[in-house]
Amino acid sequence: MLLVRHGLTAKTGIILPGRAPGLHLSDQGRRQADALAQRLAKLPKVAAVYTSPIDRARETAAPIAKACRLALRVEQGLNECDPGEWTGLPLKKVRQKPEWRLVRHHPSAFRFPGGESLVEMQTRITEAVTRLINRHPGETIVAVSHADPIKAVVAQALGLHLDLFQRIVIGPASVTAIAYGSDAPLALTVNSLDSSFAWMKR
Repeated sequence: MLLVRHGLTAKTGIILPGRAPGLHLSDQGRRQADALAQRLAKLPKVAAVYTSPIDRARETAAPIAKACRLALRVEQGLNECDPGEWTGLPLKKVRQKPEWRLVRHHPSAFRFPGGESLVEMQTRITEAVTRLINRHPGETIVAVSHADPIKAVVAQALGLHLDLFQRIVIGPASVTAIAYGSDAPLALTVNSLDSSFAWMKR
């Protein structure tokens, strides 16, 4: 499974966008999406391209699906974490909240006010990943999602407690490859911006 984070928006790193509609890729984000499409189209065979329903994820996934000559499929389980009442807040303001330390150091105990808990988010995204890999046994698939959900998948694949998932970095337009089979998952690459695909041969 190739987990792709969406490209840059004008608000990436500035606000906590959550699931608010109308936030689209910036010009740079669209260039990133096009570059991702060219990069992933070089793989021998991609069986399916899935995306979070959020605009910025769909706009990243669309050129990938087109380059791979596949229909784009929306998977609700790949959605961004729902920050509830924190949606749209400037990150500077969010980081000043007393709860922010809990988010960073004990996320398994945190629920966004009026939104999703981080445990619920991890459960949702890992269940979605399980559904998709069961649907495509032995095949390579692309799933376009968001930073925290992808970090939660990586933590689960590596056997890390959710309280450690903030130590994982997932940058915009990065690719994280995890091989699922009869044994434990294998993290082939995390947060890759390398176009060589050497990690696919490991």
